[in-house]
Amino acid sequence: MTEQPDLGNLDGDAGDNVEGSGHRDRDQPRDPSPRSDGYVPLRSYAAIGDGRTVALVADDGRIDWFPVPNLDSRPAFAALLDGQDGGCLELAPTQQFQVHRQYVVGTNVLETTFTTATGSVKVTDSLSTGVAGRLPWTELARRVEGLSGTVPMAWAVRPGTVFNTASPWVQDTVHGPVLRVDGVTLSVRLLGETTCVAADQSVSGAFSTEPGSRHTLGLVGTGREPVFLPTPEAVDEGVDRTVDNWRAWTQAFHYDGRWGKAVQRSALALKLLIYAPSGAIAAAATTSLPESLAGGKNWDYRYSWLRDTAYTVDALIGFGLTEETHAAISWTLTTLRESDMRVFYGLDGSLPGDHQEAQVPGWRGIGPVVDGNRADQQLQLGVYGDLLGVVRGYVDAGNLLDAETGRLLASIADEACDAWHRLDAGIWELTEERHYTTSKLGCWQALTCAVHLAELGQIPGVPDRWRAEAERIRTWVETECWSEELGAYVMYPGSTDLDASILLHAMSGFDRGERMSSTVDALRRELGAGPLLYRYTGMPQEEATFVACAFWGVAALAHVGRRDEAAAWMDELLEQANDVGIWSEMIDATTGEFLGNLPQGLSHLALVQAALAVGGDAG
Repeated sequence: MTEQPDLGNLDGDAGDNVEGSGHRDRDQPRDPSPRSDGYVPLRSYAAIGDGRTVALVADDGRIDWFPVPNLDSRPAFAALLDGQDGGCLELAPTQQFQVHRQYVVGTNVLETTFTTATGSVKVTDSLSTGVAGRLPWTELARRVEGLSGTVPMAWAVRPGTVFNTASPWVQDTVHGPVLRVDGVTLSVRLLGETTCVAADQSVSGAFSTEPGSRHTLGLVGTGREPVFLPTPEAVDEGVDRTVDNWRAWTQAFHYDGRWGKAVQRSALALKLLIYAPSGAIAAAATTSLPESLAGGKNWDYRYSWLRDTAYTVDALIGFGLTEETHAAISWTLTTLRESDMRVFYGLDGSLPGDHQEAQVPGWRGIGPVVDGNRADQQLQLGVYGDLLGVVRGYVDAGNLLDAETGRLLASIADEACDAWHRLDAGIWELTEERHYTTSKLGCWQALTCAVHLAELGQIPGVPDRWRAEAERIRTWVETECWSEELGAYVMYPGSTDLDASILLHAMSGFDRGERMSSTVDALRRELGAGPLLYRYTGMPQEEATFVACAFWGVAALAHVGRRDEAAAWMDELLEQANDVGIWSEMIDATTGEFLGNLPQGLSHLALVQAALAVGGDAG
């Protein structure tokens, strides 16, 4: 591997070298996470990806989640949700070991160093990319380099039953073993001397390392199409090419601030969730990881939410990443022209299918395991603000709308003028429809952005109505949704419940004064747990803290002028990341255990938003 350069400003507190509740020496090996009934803590996972799919690598060397060929495919490797029959890829010493891991600087290529009593090895995991970008097939490379002594290693490729719907089988060919399951074809490519035993439904082997030795376990896969078979040497070379490709991408943005490593790692995590074939942005890389240890709150986040897309594009614009920005905007507007405005869409722009439950146990037996998300048919008024807000950011960055898009957005602004009077499910996708405060503010944001775009000549129409209706919304929120007794904006009129999503409207510009400042304090008193926040009143009894809410709080504090307090809060929060800087949706405030899907785009986005709000420039 070539010398690792310093990419961008990586000074300051590193969000990708902390674990648990405190900083850990980056070079200090540790014992791997124990497996309980086949499962490891969610905090144990690192993520790698290629722009089409994502694999989760546990700190004991097992890959427990790996959909092929697409992120939203039913996964051939899903031990994450089915420890017995889900399928996994194994690679680790056969002796007891300690582990230290990190990403290759500026990349989503993972390095894991295993240290045993007899020696040490480095495993480099890559979902590889090609000379001209994403490969037309999926190519996983696991390179093993001997560092010291002699280390016996074992590996296995064990496809699962695809949520108990298919049976894998192995075919021995002149090109080596080929595994097939549910239309997915997987070819094993091996570099270096190793045994290779093909069983009925898996392939496995063993080898030993010594200083300077190199072995590579490659897996090339496609879904219902022929498989190209690169040579083992080409698979190994693909690791270095992928490192170079990631570094070229990372060099395209720069962040000047005190949390350089955390911001860069979150930007790279967000890049993993951009579905390159369409430009859509997935909310998370997984499905059905529980938000509560009691079960029941398990959702599929392998879809593209308008809300998450809006926040991601804002971050991409801030970092000067033009290609992904244009792709995401174009995908969003094209999808809207071809269908009604929804909360979320499939990664290919399709409307989500029926919500189904799979007959598998779920992580640690906490079900259900679902395909689909019940929020598909909900009305969420916040999407109006999400959409118009992201287009405003795109235009303000120096870009130009086409005439058809301008007409579409003008009609959507007209809709928002009327829609804000309706009950909806709110940002949290609740089953009880109400006049949620932040839903109304989503319409306010949409209308103020529409006025701005019209004044720039980017969308047609006279903005007088939009401006007047936005003022009516402001008056309504300030009159009906403010509690003098609580010193806070409430969740809906007449309620005493608090809702952390109000923090987004310090960022939107609705309120950056005393009321918002007081609301932040009220939220921390009622919903705070150390540096973390629950989503809204009553949630401490039902689920873990929601990572994004705390980072929204940091950003809100900065926007109301309390930057020193915001910076201190940010420092505390960054200690909650796992050892490689990956964030889940939720964190148990008592144990520090991750809950919910991961990597969670909204968590990483909120981190970036907070860092930029507190101080630091991107571009």
